[in-house]
Amino acid sequence: MSDHKPSTEEVLRRLSEVLDVLSKISEDLEDIARSLKTVRPAVVPLTPTLPVLKVSGETAPRSVGRGIEDVRMMFTKELEELLDFEEKEDYIRVKPRKYLGSDNFAKIASTIRGAGGEYISAGKESHFRIPKQS
Repeated sequence: MSDHKPSTEEVLRRLSEVLDVLSKISEDLEDIARSLKTVRPAVVPLTPTLPVLKVSGETAPRSVGRGIEDVRMMFTKELEELLDFEEKEDYIRVKPRKYLGSDNFAKIASTIRGAGGEYISAGKESHFRIPKQS
């Protein structure tokens, strides 16, 4: 065994390298999660279901509402950059930043429908709505 002890600078440099690698892995995992949710939105649960709870002698499943980040993760990075997300009381509003074109519109609409959402046609105020509760 060697008694060589690395200097503080060397330890900090190595730690910085490890953090860089972990950051890249995290970004890759986010992209993979988005891709999987776009490819098979009906298979990937969008809202986790909590255990069944007893309520006045009855059982009732409790679900957690989805938020903007849950909705963002349904889209690829390219599609997400075309959209603005706004949280309303009962739904998440997804509005195109610019003209989407037929292919992008179809991909987005399919993902929204897979999440139980809908398209609201209202001229310049047209948007998609995804309910917070599934």
